[in-house]
Amino acid sequence: MSSIHVAPLREDLSFGARVTGVTLGVLEDPSVREQLRQVFDDRGMILFEDVEPDGALQVEISTVFGPLKDHPVPTVPRAGGALHPGVIEIGQAPREGNIVIVDGKEVTSWLPWHFDHCYNDKLNRAGVLRCLVGVTEGGQTGFADGIDLYRALSPELRAKIEDRNILYSLNLRFRDMRFGLADGFREVQPHKRLQETIDYGRDNLPRAVHPAVWTRDTGEKVLHVSPWMAEGIEGAETPEGDELLEAVCRELLATITPYFHTWRPTDMVIWDNLRMLHAVTGHDPDEPRVMHRTTIDGDYGLGYFENNAVGDKILEMVV
Repeated sequence: MSSIHVAPLREDLSFGARVTGVTLGVLEDPSVREQLRQVFDDRGMILFEDVEPDGALQVEISTVFGPLKDHPVPTVPRAGGALHPGVIEIGQAPREGNIVIVDGKEVTSWLPWHFDHCYNDKLNRAGVLRCLVGVTEGGQTGFADGIDLYRALSPELRAKIEDRNILYSLNLRFRDMRFGLADGFREVQPHKRLQETIDYGRDNLPRAVHPAVWTRDTGEKVLHVSPWMAEGIEGAETPEGDELLEAVCRELLATITPYFHTWRPTDMVIWDNLRMLHAVTGHDPDEPRVMHRTTIDGDYGLGYFENNAVGDKILEMVV
């Protein structure tokens, strides 16, 4: 009998699972590790509840799903050091990072819907997050299932986007978003620490290409479009092509059925980057928020660089 307990993330959602009972000792059992992999493949996302807030456990949970992928940029803080390699720290001091106006409110650490590494030819399999320093309000991480998004897309748009490929670039500036930007959005302050990377990407890096829709080994079709960093449709960078991609992004945002997670210190979340989109709601710019992340290596083999270009190490950067 399994020593862990698995339940739906929420009864009205077709994705996600809640898992309790995970410890370092429990993960020594190969049958538990295999059960977790099966739950992940089936549900696309797992919320581990009531876990020890420890870097060693985060690393061990991550290795259940594949080898860790380290961050190639040396300046990114390594939260685990030599003791827990592969753990990076995501956070900033008050008013240090991006500040935007969304829904009439000034927030920082806001991120629009996206999948990681869309600007690279290879994706990563998954991400694992936990929160070390939370905020009073906001700071939620949202998750949405690309299988649901494909099914919810209107038959007309589905037929038009089904066999198209989307171009992406490493341009993290929100004000440069060409598709799916929220009405009333305004950038107050860009992320100064990322500006050098943005400028380098704009001037030196090839664009990546990924299918708008792909099919899993289990047969489900996945709508996998990141409004953030999208440049257009390959072979259709025309007013008509832009209109189609904007329509897909707008309908995606209108029909999305997300789960937004409010963080506790005893939570960890893993999501399938080949299937899910994720976003962050943002929080009061005067409050700090610190997350620890590990990244799972693995790819679906469907991406490439435009014109068979060669990539750059900076394109491995985790966002």
